Amino acid sequence: MTIKRDVDPEMIGESRLRTIPGTDPDLFGTAILEGPDHVEVRSYQTFKITYTTGKLGLDDTGAVRVALRLISDAGALQTTDPSAPNYVTARSSGDGQLMLKYDRNGGQRPWNETLTIYQRGGYLRPGETIEITLGDTSQGSPGLLMSTFFEGARVFRVMADVQATGNFIPLPDTRLEFTVGAGPLHRHLAVLPTRRRPGESFCLGLKAEDLWGNPTDQGPTRFTVESSLPVSGLPEVIEFAPESGAMRIEPLSVAEEGLLTLRLTSEDGKVVEAGPMQIRQGRVHYWGDLHGQTGETVGTNSIEHYFDFARNKSFLDVTSHQANDFQIKPAFWEKLNRLTAELNEPGVFTVLPGYEWSGNTAVGGDHNVFFREEGAQIYRCSHALVEEHDDLDADAHTLTDLYGKLHAEPIDAVMYAHVGGRYANIHFDHDPKLEAAVEVHSAWGSFEWVLTDGFPMRRRVGVVANSDGHKGRPGASYPGASFFGAYGGLTCFLTEENTRDAVFEAIRRRHTYGTSGPRLAIDVSADLPEGGTLYHRNPLSEPGCRSEEVRSCTMGDIVRSSGASARISVSVDAPVGIESIELRKGSETTTLWRSYRESDLGSRLRLMWSGAEYRGRGRNTRWQGRALVAGGRIANFAPVNRLNPEQTLEQVGSNGAVFDTITTGNRMGCDMWLEGAAPELSLTTNRGNLTVRPADLGIEPVVMDAGGLARKLIVQRLPDTLLTRNASFEAEVDIAATGDTPVWICVNLEDGNQAWTSPIYLHRD
Repeated sequence: MTIKRDVDPEMIGESRLRTIPGTDPDLFGTAILEGPDHVEVRSYQTFKITYTTGKLGLDDTGAVRVALRLISDAGALQTTDPSAPNYVTARSSGDGQLMLKYDRNGGQRPWNETLTIYQRGGYLRPGETIEITLGDTSQGSPGLLMSTFFEGARVFRVMADVQATGNFIPLPDTRLEFTVGAGPLHRHLAVLPTRRRPGESFCLGLKAEDLWGNPTDQGPTRFTVESSLPVSGLPEVIEFAPESGAMRIEPLSVAEEGLLTLRLTSEDGKVVEAGPMQIRQGRVHYWGDLHGQTGETVGTNSIEHYFDFARNKSFLDVTSHQANDFQIKPAFWEKLNRLTAELNEPGVFTVLPGYEWSGNTAVGGDHNVFFREEGAQIYRCSHALVEEHDDLDADAHTLTDLYGKLHAEPIDAVMYAHVGGRYANIHFDHDPKLEAAVEVHSAWGSFEWVLTDGFPMRRRVGVVANSDGHKGRPGASYPGASFFGAYGGLTCFLTEENTRDAVFEAIRRRHTYGTSGPRLAIDVSADLPEGGTLYHRNPLSEPGCRSEEVRSCTMGDIVRSSGASARISVSVDAPVGIESIELRKGSETTTLWRSYRESDLGSRLRLMWSGAEYRGRGRNTRWQGRALVAGGRIANFAPVNRLNPEQTLEQVGSNGAVFDTITTGNRMGCDMWLEGAAPELSLTTNRGNLTVRPADLGIEPVVMDAGGLARKLIVQRLPDTLLTRNASFEAEVDIAATGDTPVWICVNLEDGNQAWTSPIYLHRD
């Protein structure tokens, strides 16, 4: 079958999968694929691979192997239950028996998932065949379950060990593949920036998504548009029927200051909201996701697809591609630099060249490297999956080595500490001139500890959030049903303009904040009654850096205060309700602002669970349990931040609920509106049990510590109605006589998401 590829086979790290040079292409056999060319996400399908032996035949104890890429949440193959999904069979035209073995991690990255068909008790002659049926429905199986995300090329890689040596040779010209496309419309989304100046151009992004977050062309409709402010260029009616599932409506502008919200009503009466967007003078908000990778390394889809998605599907202002360095071939590094140069459009779309330095945690751990210009040398932690060894002497095996090489590089660079499979070891080494931020949220989860662990060491870094998505969806990286447990994050850059220079300065000045998904406008400032000295760089590492005398400062600033206290002002405009805002001094919450009072509490009871197992790769925490209401009933039930629709989180009967979900540092749970004279809630979970009477609860929640890494089960009462989307308050903060006083906020949103600002680093010594 012939399909347009979304991944260049020369760029996907297959250097270890070449056939032996100089051999007859028919020596080891051939394979063909029968099945559909195109399938829908989460559908069941059947594929047949027919392997025909070559001139060598297939010896006793030899084998044929089918390999698939690691990053997929398609059904795991199985060989034991013919009535269950993903059942696999094989039969041969020759003598002997076949033994099938499936291994989720049996091959070399990125082809980790393997199905091996062993020949036993006989051999196959040249020209004999083995038929492998993936998703065999003959005995009741519904077929092979497809992934949850778009794949421009889902590939079966066929290899053969015909002489029983354990060496599997890829068959020539057997790139067997099909495409996976989006499903039916689930919802429409409308996206606005969070801040622009009066008269400044901006874009309204409109997208149709299926259940799994894929842009889908199955959602055409006509929207009528209502606006809270006059918008130049905005039509009264939008005809939405793009083939790509998304469209940009631009250029738009608003002449006067104010708060812009849009209300789009579809033909069937459904309402989509966009905003809020602040129209005011000062620095502008530009949103970015600077961390993800594609099929050229361990992910899926092409880098061209990736950058198009960032701009035209997620409506990002800033992006970058961050592949694991030990898998970046020289040809791909050249291609990446060529594309970032072509696609970077100052003032409109900032694209940074870079990569992920992927050293083991013991020698520094994962760090993102961004360059201001193209043409920089790549300093890998190793050449583990790169056969070209011409530049081995450029490797930086430790984080310290990397710092040294980047300082010698003529092209400017900045770095983030990243928590992924190999989490960043901030205790190993730290160079303030290069490492400007820590990533507190990604598809791997939420990690406040990567920031707070640095406070005692006077690490003065900014806060960012990105996706580290592997599915080619920067800015809208849904976890699907894979081992990623969270929706990818976003970073807001506070700058004067959308250019590489301005973005680099925002990173270095820590003028950033991160969210676990929603775009909200946050302002945090500190008024210093006795004034202070604001430093444009970290004076601990650059004592002679530029400075200025100030009486106020904002998130990310480093300020030596002349007084012992500061007045902190906080304001937030959000697209969803605000549950609470924590004003923190270091790791301590000094002020907790809530959007409601005790007199506002109603019948809504919120259950939330969060946390992780530990800091490493296997951090996912499973939460299983049951809630039972005695003396009342559940009148209404709503999941909160359930990211995988296939995970159990639902009401059972009139007085119960069950859940079987995953958290990875992030928060998830449900709301229950209870009826009854005196209901009592009993929670039975794999992490502990809890019984509460809602009537006895005030505004303070009940918290059960569940061990692990900040694992918690929280029960609290909320108002029956949706919470306010706007917040502002002030609070006094004392500044320590010695050391830093990092002042920052965490915003807890009604939909279960969170946002974190870069700290203001106040000090007196």
